[in-house]
Amino acid sequence: MVARVRLHTVAELLQEGFSTVRVPLMGQALCAGFPSPADDFLEGALELPRWLVPNPPATFLWRIAGDSMRDAGIFDGDLACVDRSLKPSHGSVVVAAVDGEMSIKRMVVERNRAHLSFDNAELPVFALEELAEVNVWGVVRFTIRWHVARAGQGR
Repeated sequence: MVARVRLHTVAELLQEGFSTVRVPLMGQALCAGFPSPADDFLEGALELPRWLVPNPPATFLWRIAGDSMRDAGIFDGDLACVDRSLKPSHGSVVVAAVDGEMSIKRMVVERNRAHLSFDNAELPVFALEELAEVNVWGVVRFTIRWHVARAGQGR
C-alpha cells in the first residue's frame, strides 16, 4: 500500500491559517553520546504549527545533550521532535532505550540486522552488549536549533 502525500507550499500553509498544537517537552535531556540514566517527566510544552506535527498524541520534544550526532546536524542544546508513530528504517535517526536508558542514535540495517550507531566520526563505534535490551522509542522528525545567543545559556 502506497501512502499519498500532498506537499504544501509555505504560501498555502499561510492561507490555510496557523493552527497550533501543544507538544510535550521532556524534562530530562536526551543523551547524544553514551546513555545515562534519565527520569521520564515532562518539563512543559511548546506550541508548534499543526503542519509540523501530523500526529500530536505520538509526538514529544527532547532536548539534546552531547555531540554524538553532530555529523547528522544534531547538536548539544537542540530540540528533537520525536514521533512515536513513525516506523524506523535504515538511516532513521531514532530515540532508543538501551537497557532502559534513553539516547539518540542512527539506525543502520545490514543483512537484515539492525544496530544503532553514533553520527560523529571522532567517536568510537557504539557497541551494544550481546544481551542488551534495546527498544526503539520513536523516530526524529526534525530538530530545532537556535542560531543566536540565549540569555543564561552561555551561547
